Amino acid sequence: MTGWQTLLYKEVLRFWKVAFQTVAGPVLTALLYLLIFGHALEAHVKVYDRVSYSAFLVPGLAMMSLLQNAFANSSSSLIMSKVMGNLVFLMLTPLSYLNWFVAYVGASVIRGLVVGLGVFAVAAFFTEISFVAPLWIIGFAVLGAALMGTLGLIAGLWAEKFDQLAAFQNFVVMPMTFLSGVFYSIHSLPPFWQTVSHLNPFFYMIDGFRYGFFGVSDVSPWISLGVVGVALALVALVALALLRSGYKIRA
Repeated sequence: MTGWQTLLYKEVLRFWKVAFQTVAGPVLTALLYLLIFGHALEAHVKVYDRVSYSAFLVPGLAMMSLLQNAFANSSSSLIMSKVMGNLVFLMLTPLSYLNWFVAYVGASVIRGLVVGLGVFAVAAFFTEISFVAPLWIIGFAVLGAALMGTLGLIAGLWAEKFDQLAAFQNFVVMPMTFLSGVFYSIHSLPPFWQTVSHLNPFFYMIDGFRYGFFGVSDVSPWISLGVVGVALALVALVALALLRSGYKIRA
């Protein structure tokens, strides 16, 4: 294997060795959300015609789990390497900053997709899942995981201890994912909060992803694709610039 392939393999093994925590745990959490919210609101909430509320929840929960775990993979790997002091061994290799980027983000995409597929596999036992436009599903899943893996890379480079990383996740990632339409359509919100939701890139990832299942969405999937693509390009440029300069990893 080449250098970046070896690093990618190492990063995949890192989360797969503890799959009960990194894969099974998030799938169980999403299942609990589905059972609790679906049971409590099934008869009271109707978002789309001919789509049950439980079915509406599944794509949102899968995408939320995918995004959160893609972020967690790259960010936790970097901060652990910093704290434990083994990042220096990686720096001794002839790997370029592009190799680092591809390996860390690639492993994040793999973990995100594995968790997302796990959510669907479990949810299929509790509600019917339709697939209207599979290419949209795959496209938004990969782009969303890459975006969050790249954001996790930036957070991991910036953070110097676990507290800082936890603050980034709790005050940035978690609110943006929960306020992105996972549990509701933004059309049910007051006008002010609808406007705020349209400023949240996470909303476009989930809304475009959900379009692939039902063929309907709150905004055009092409608009969502454009927003997600631009957001990915911007965070990728920032991450590559930080890696190239050795930000907080080079003395």
